[in-house]
Amino acid sequence: MKNIIAFAGSNSKKSINKQLAVYTANQVADARVSTLDLNDFDLPLYGIDYETEHGIPADAQRFLDAIKSADGIVLSLAEHNGAYATVFKNVFDWMSRLDGKLWSNVPMFLMATSPGARGGASVLEIAKGRFPYMGGNIVAEFSLPSFGDNFSDEGIADITLRKTFENSLAAFESALTAENE
Repeated sequence: MKNIIAFAGSNSKKSINKQLAVYTANQVADARVSTLDLNDFDLPLYGIDYETEHGIPADAQRFLDAIKSADGIVLSLAEHNGAYATVFKNVFDWMSRLDGKLWSNVPMFLMATSPGARGGASVLEIAKGRFPYMGGNIVAEFSLPSFGDNFSDEGIADITLRKTFENSLAAFESALTAENE
């Protein structure tokens, strides 16, 4: 059974990115899904002065340990002003202080969604450019535009978007199978 970690790059209690990440992870066959919530990790705003004085917070290690325990990662990023949400960037920065290759080359399904028509495309591009330098093995990607119109408890409503999603999911599952052989 594959261990999938699902989380959103958001701390919203009603995060649409968390909904998408959890939905996606639960579509993976023969998987145990663990959902991380950034609200469960008490991390002060990263700064070298804080790190020098107090060290790295235990919750940074706890988050990194969860990532390293995964056979696959499903991450859906919230976009704030065209970039990562501050809460995600903070977790990312703390983890990078522990391990520069923090994603550990684990197969990753990288996603973004938003209420708008671009579906978090800008943050997705930033992550696709940065994560490989940090051990990110992005094997599938998906952007869901207009979340409120295109997503429900049953999944992705738009047929074209659903087909694109299913193809990306298949690529992710294929990478998980190859990784476990």
